[in-house]
Amino acid sequence: MSSAEPSESRRARSPERPSSRRSGGGRRRRADASRRTFAPTLKTLDALASAGAQVSVRVTDLDRGDVVLVGDDHLVLPVGGVGIVPLLIEVAAQVDAGTLDPLEILERSSVEPVTVSGLWHHLKAPALPVCDIAVLAAASGDASAANALLARVGLDAVRARMEQVGLVRSALMDRFRDVRGPDDAPHVALGSAGELATVFAALVNSELVSPAVSAQVSEWLSLNQDLSLVASATGLDPFAHDDDRHQVLFVNKTGRADGVRAEAGVLAGPRAGVAYALIVCFDDLSVAHRLRAHDAFRTLGVDLMEYVF
Repeated sequence: MSSAEPSESRRARSPERPSSRRSGGGRRRRADASRRTFAPTLKTLDALASAGAQVSVRVTDLDRGDVVLVGDDHLVLPVGGVGIVPLLIEVAAQVDAGTLDPLEILERSSVEPVTVSGLWHHLKAPALPVCDIAVLAAASGDASAANALLARVGLDAVRARMEQVGLVRSALMDRFRDVRGPDDAPHVALGSAGELATVFAALVNSELVSPAVSAQVSEWLSLNQDLSLVASATGLDPFAHDDDRHQVLFVNKTGRADGVRAEAGVLAGPRAGVAYALIVCFDDLSVAHRLRAHDAFRTLGVDLMEYVF
């Protein structure tokens, strides 16, 4: 989006939805649910776009399949650590196929040291089984863990799997690096909000690769401890949110890089469930610029909570 006022075709919008309601997944919906809007999110995202940020967003109702919020969801943008999601899908698929032993030990020293994110580089254990490394990658966005998994399953295999599951506008381009040189890929991963929201919907509906693979990847991602963006509105415990007493189902993955914030996931409550993705690329010139981008995610989180409850 340009710094000028975005045209109606390019700004985020909340599509008109039918007044008739269809309940699904055992959730009860109130008669006025169809009149709920994402007005605060629309206002916040339009302000970001007007200030020069690139914004891509999509929210889909899981029960009805309706798109309830969309804005430039076709744009291909950097997504940082969200690129771990297709990597985990390939790992789970190889485990399910029997070509990868989940207890196979991988050495941290098998990949170049990286400290950009995660916990493994702080731990004394020099080697861990594949299943534990996948937990580190999902729960803390661990760069060393992700790189070790990527070296084991292969970038070509991940890219082939992405194409198979419909991620044709997305790409895992490279491993995580502390410093990106001129000969390195400019980003870890690229993606579009439309494809990311669709993948998360397929995950929780057990439709991605196979029910076993969907369940395994969902289980790993349910451990994600980064609840600072969209999830900040849920009130969930970042360290224990896979069984909430208030019937909140939440699975997500966040991504961060210089001037990049991205998140995709699923949020479900008693009234409804949604798959969502939001990517914001902005000029990270000051803390104020960064906090303005973060505020857009938190505003979306509040609107999503109002939608599902």
